[in-house]
Order: sequence, then structure tokens, then C-alpha cells
Amino acid sequence: MIPPAAPPAGRPIKLWDDTGHDHDMMSTRLLGFWLYMLSDSLIFAALFAAYGVLSYPIATAGGPGPAQVSHPVRAYVETVILFTSALTFGSAMYEVRRNRPNGVIVWTAVSFVLGAVFLGLEYSDLSTLAAGGATPQRSGFLSAFFTILTVHGIHIAFGLLWMLVMMVQTRRYGLDDKVTFRLANLKVFWLYQAVIWGLVFTFVYLWGVI
Repeated sequence: MIPPAAPPAGRPIKLWDDTGHDHDMMSTRLLGFWLYMLSDSLIFAALFAAYGVLSYPIATAGGPGPAQVSHPVRAYVETVILFTSALTFGSAMYEVRRNRPNGVIVWTAVSFVLGAVFLGLEYSDLSTLAAGGATPQRSGFLSAFFTILTVHGIHIAFGLLWMLVMMVQTRRYGLDDKVTFRLANLKVFWLYQAVIWGLVFTFVYLWGVI
């Protein structure tokens, strides 16, 4: 069976094909990005495994341990902010389905602001620890702790940059096929970061005070 041709550039497209085909263009384009996300999952899995091993007292080298660097209340606030950002970006994708570029830009901007607030709070946490002498060089545990948060923070920063680019492209080109595919990939990426942070909150901050 010959697959349907891609829609001409410049036209708005449907995000999902509901005509009963085995697959649609959106599914085809997203497959490669999902494979990338799987590789990213392996990186975070390795980081969590290393953190679990280095969380024992012997790996703290007499320095701060999980109970001293974990602040679950502050981390909970950060969790609410990031999950709200993921929710508002879901609203942006709803505007994509309604073919309303201005709505996409507004909700993406809201998601960007919330994500920037989250990143600022995360940076503040790490800076406070480093100012108190709890640096990655202090012990294996602190190295694992800083690495997990820093790697996640880099992903958040990349997602924020991606949002800026997509707001510019949405304003300039509208919701054509290429912009829509990129927004869909960004949605997957941003929701994934929220899920990873949920794991960080559970296994780093909550586990640290048990």
C-alpha cells in the first residue's frame, strides 16, 4: 500500500488521522523523536542508579548526606511549577488543533515563564549548597546529586530555548506542517522533563529525608 504523500508546506494539518489508516504522518515523524527519548531515558537511568549507590554514608566522605541537602518542601514547590508548565503547554497544543496561532504563542509563553522560574529555583538551590561548601568535589554522593540536577537543568534550558524558537516560527510561518510537527516533538520533550523531575522529587528529595 502506497503511503499518503505529505501535505504541502504552508497548510495547516491535522495532528491525528482519524480515517482508520494504520499510521499517519504525525506518528511517522514522532517515531524518531521517541527513539531519542528512549536513549535519554538510559542516561537518566544510569544517573539514578549511580545516585542510589552513592547515597550510602560511606560515599559522603564525612560531608553532607541526603538528609542535609534534600529540601522536599522547596522541591515540592518546584514540582508544582514544572507540572503546571507542562499543563499550560498542553493548552498550547489544544490551540494547535484549533488552528489558532496566537493562542499557541500565548500558552507557550506562559509555559516558558513557568519553566524559567523552575530553572531559577533549581539554580538557586545548587548555588546555596555550593556556597555552604557542599560542592560536587566534596564527595561521591554530592557529585551524583549535582550531576542529576544539572543534567535535568540543561534539558530544561534546552526546552526553554526550543519554546522561544517555536514562538518565533509560529508567528512567522503559522501552523504549517513543519511547525506543527516541531511543536508536537516539543510537547513530548517537555512532558518527559516533568516526568523525570517527578522521579527526582521522589527518589532524591523524598528518599533523602526518610
